[in-house]
Amino acid sequence: MQMAGGIAWGQWLAAAFLLLLGLVLGSLSARSVGHLVGKRTSRHHEVMIRRLVFYLVFVVFAMAALREAGFSLQVVLGAAGILTVAIGFASQTSASNIISGLFLVMEKPFEIGDVIEADATTGEVVAIDLLSVKLRTPDNLYVRIPNETLIKTRVINRSRFPIRRIDLVIGIAYAEDLERVKSLLLNLAEQSPVCLEEPKPFVLVTGFGASSVDLQFSFWVVKEEYLEGRGSMMIDVKKALDQEGIEIPFPHTSVYAGSHSAPFRIQLVDPEHTKDKD
Repeated sequence: MQMAGGIAWGQWLAAAFLLLLGLVLGSLSARSVGHLVGKRTSRHHEVMIRRLVFYLVFVVFAMAALREAGFSLQVVLGAAGILTVAIGFASQTSASNIISGLFLVMEKPFEIGDVIEADATTGEVVAIDLLSVKLRTPDNLYVRIPNETLIKTRVINRSRFPIRRIDLVIGIAYAEDLERVKSLLLNLAEQSPVCLEEPKPFVLVTGFGASSVDLQFSFWVVKEEYLEGRGSMMIDVKKALDQEGIEIPFPHTSVYAGSHSAPFRIQLVDPEHTKDKD
């Protein structure tokens, strides 16, 4: 039995079977290769290798399916070449993103799972693709940043190193003893379970403000405990300063209104009377 185009139903079924087989074998091959290279490479490179293996296997079976269906491979490859050139001229931005993606792969400024800050956005890297990088923000938003933007902008990797430093800016009254406050803060760092012993915490005087002496209290934590360490230490600092009677000054604003304030005195001056005085 043949179709109108002269191609038997059996050929179409064989082509469909080859496509399905390509999908299955491509997925299995990609998964197997991913397990083999996963222990030797980063997570990002594992994902890239798995995708490359999948597409290679699938393309081979897709070409076999087209040939089985009666299509000439020379015609298909020629049409694909013309289509590629046309798409290349029509999508120069995409080509720029692909080239930028290759540079990101070679340079490796971040990997999947890292927390980065780029283009005024902070989030965890969930995917690194040919055209863009996908982030998941702390408030669970999905953000796509083009690779070209990442090449041109400043990127901060907050997960590259195992430890991070927390800097707290604390203002105290001019009448307070700076050495006493410094000793109190360092003692809090020693007692805190999240603060690391090395590098050692320190306290610096950073400036003299309008109503306070500004101190920088710095200590180190493992990167996984950054938010918890910062929040808990701020609470501990406030409690300790209150218990010791150390003042944290802040600007005061006084507003008088209603019956508690006397009305403004308004006096009308006669211009002729003013001229007579002159």
